[in-house]
Amino acid sequence: MLKAICSKKDLSLCAYYDCIRDIINSTELQPLKDITHHISTTRFQHCLNVSYYSYILCRKLGLNARSAARAGLLHDLFYYDRKEYNSQRHKGQMSHSLMHSLIAVRNAEQLTNITPLERDIIEKHMFPMTVKLPKYRETYIITLIDKYCAILEVCVPKICGLVPAHRN
Repeated sequence: MLKAICSKKDLSLCAYYDCIRDIINSTELQPLKDITHHISTTRFQHCLNVSYYSYILCRKLGLNARSAARAGLLHDLFYYDRKEYNSQRHKGQMSHSLMHSLIAVRNAEQLTNITPLERDIIEKHMFPMTVKLPKYRETYIITLIDKYCAILEVCVPKICGLVPAHRN
């Protein structure tokens, strides 16, 4: 069952799924299921969480929920270990916080056609760390939801006494 954190809904059975149907099972997203992200989840699950909750909020606000869902799913589409990257980066080289969004955009473009809105969301989801301001309201939503999901992913397993599935 495809589920977002703190949700009991099977996401493959709702309107949200129609927005991401063509990319959710792509071979490019599958490696994200094996990469730990925010201590207690995988990068795939984090992207799914951001995607779903951004979709919900954008839909309620009358914004472009489809693009929010798609960009949310692709916003962290990179395959390296961020801690390893930061420990090995050289002086003058971009930090992970700035670099990964550019890599994610490139990877997203190789996977599917992205709209200018989706590009803005993926490139600037780390605002205010990004130099440029987001152009769209949906980008601000993703930025906030990304932080919200990161907090949930770190705290909920501890509060609920859950052991992450990817650990022994």
